[in-house]
Amino acid sequence: MPIEADDPRPGGSSRGRGLHVACIMDGNGRWAGSRGLPRTDGHTEGEENLARLVRVAVQRDIGHLTVFGFSTENWRRPRPEVRHILGLHEKLFGRVAELNELNVRIRWIGRPFDSREARTPRYVQRAIRKAIADTADNTGMMLTVAFDYGGRSELVSAVEQARSSPAGITTESISEHLYLPDLPPVDVLVRTSGERRVSNFLLWQAAGAAIYFTDAPWPDFDAAELDAALDLVVAR
Repeated sequence: MPIEADDPRPGGSSRGRGLHVACIMDGNGRWAGSRGLPRTDGHTEGEENLARLVRVAVQRDIGHLTVFGFSTENWRRPRPEVRHILGLHEKLFGRVAELNELNVRIRWIGRPFDSREARTPRYVQRAIRKAIADTADNTGMMLTVAFDYGGRSELVSAVEQARSSPAGITTESISEHLYLPDLPPVDVLVRTSGERRVSNFLLWQAAGAAIYFTDAPWPDFDAAELDAALDLVVAR
């Protein structure tokens, strides 16, 4: 079911103005299992729901939306499931027309393609590069997709590079060597499907974030859930 645009004002809601919302999109497989469907159907619906949620986030005037698409640990999943998820990410990064319509700029965060540990297939790399280039002139919300990403790997990489900086290893030098140094701190971190863990996601950037846990699996995470997460920040 599409997420409805429930704010009647022409400009939409400004309740999330400029905020950075980060989402751990969990529960696709469980959503499918509860309906007697293959896990891959859950991942497909999860990708569709992300597209719906992007539209709602734009309405809420959120500045940054960062989503955990595929972790460094997810490569251990069954090969057919991994292949399906890779195809969905190629599709996600291919939604350029929709992103341009919404004035959304897309970026990627993860292990650099030229690093020894990187595992992103070349066809997904091409889709990522093209999406970044084709949306680079957009001035609205920043959608950052974490793919082949792990918070610990990011911090190890940052510390290794910070060692050679004139100041040595400091908070500032580590921040300067993160995968995306200009990614702002997370204001609210969302975790769906009843789990109460942060799962190696944006460990540095989310250090002071409010955390919104919900029992809803990712395919059911809708506008009302997003508003409830934003309320945690408004209430501070």
